[in-house]
Amino acid sequence: MSATYHLVYADSFAPYVQLAASDDLVKTLKKNRKKFLALLDAIPSSKINHAYAEGKWTVKQMLQHIIDAERVFAYRAMRIARFDTTPLPGFDENAWAERADVTARGWNDMIKEFNELRKSNIRMISQFNKEQLSAEGTASGHPVSTAALCFVIAGHVKHHMNILQERYL
Repeated sequence: MSATYHLVYADSFAPYVQLAASDDLVKTLKKNRKKFLALLDAIPSSKINHAYAEGKWTVKQMLQHIIDAERVFAYRAMRIARFDTTPLPGFDENAWAERADVTARGWNDMIKEFNELRKSNIRMISQFNKEQLSAEGTASGHPVSTAALCFVIAGHVKHHMNILQERYL
């Protein structure tokens, strides 16, 4: 765990924070991005529309979920870093996945979208000062700090990287 950052988060975020917490948030996000892109590049085209079990997401659906979740976590981080005390609602990732039609999406376009999104988030997060990173707000009915949300971004991707490697590839 990082002693450098003020980390406040709900128990449901603990696995993600624990997968990513370090003493250098921006370096962690950059390294996570590179590793994830390498993994995505290594996925054979025959596996992109594959789900490891009945009712589970395909690899493409998982990537769309990662993109969607990254946007949500980054938005929350920005709001809290700006000291907006408005409680932020949760989201139902399964309902979102049902409505996100990835069948017509190109795999390379999805990878490009993730890469551009992560680069943009790194740029935003790298500008947060210590006070902004330590700021606390409420998301999904629980207290959370900006820094914790930033580690959730990397840890969430790492979580799904592990699932891809263990169950899909």
